Amino acid sequence: MQFRSIDFSQYSSFKIGGIFDVALLKNDFKNINQYYLIGSCNNTLIGSNPPKLMMLDKMYDYIKIQNNLLKIGGATPSGKIASFCKKNNIANFEFVSHLPGKLGGLVFMNAGLKEFEIFNHLVNITTPFGIRTKESLSYGYRCTNIDEPILEASFHIEYGFNLEKVAIFKKMRANQPSIPSAGSCFKNPKDDYAGRLIEAVGLKGQKVGAMEFSTQHANFLVNHGDGCFEDAIFLINEAQKRVFEVFGIKLELEIIILDTKIKTLF
Repeated sequence: MQFRSIDFSQYSSFKIGGIFDVALLKNDFKNINQYYLIGSCNNTLIGSNPPKLMMLDKMYDYIKIQNNLLKIGGATPSGKIASFCKKNNIANFEFVSHLPGKLGGLVFMNAGLKEFEIFNHLVNITTPFGIRTKESLSYGYRCTNIDEPILEASFHIEYGFNLEKVAIFKKMRANQPSIPSAGSCFKNPKDDYAGRLIEAVGLKGQKVGAMEFSTQHANFLVNHGDGCFEDAIFLINEAQKRVFEVFGIKLELEIIILDTKIKTLF
């Protein structure tokens, strides 16, 4: 198996993490259960003791139209998907350009904006163990039960790329910080907003080291330059603790924390 050495302080959107060797998944599927599969790490916080890591090889970076389906490789970046759909006048993927990451990660977490989710037009996924139809999968708000590498996903095709939707999605993202973060830190609880809860318990703008719950959007944990994993974990636990004490709500993480020795409160 081939490996790639990655400096996660440069690779991840959080700009936090050390240098680790990551296995490349091609077409040899032996022993893959020994590894944790990562993508472009746009929603991932890497600690000093991550599990054994693996990522899809570039052979899974492709887009094609076949049998009236849009087939996208799991390693395909979201920007490439959005550009392809615009060029080919394909609808329902306008929101993808505002969701950094790769196709596999977008499907794994059922990524989306409001009611626009990647699962809305999904037909099936291909994994090392075969094809799984949408109907065979469990999925919901920012979650699925997928526990296998997503090598490819197939989608229904509708034509009519909508520039008005692109403008709407851009406006929806306008209040989000542009400095390093991993996107929304917590999932929104039912009938509420994580950002509102974090602000209500006095943590909006709270800073430890270079890590801060953003003054622009409280549910974004941002890195002002030399933030470290330990400070990020402290703020995450503090938010979960205070929100539970005040509101009785357990804030569920939307970001992924990869460290075998560190756990959050919930």
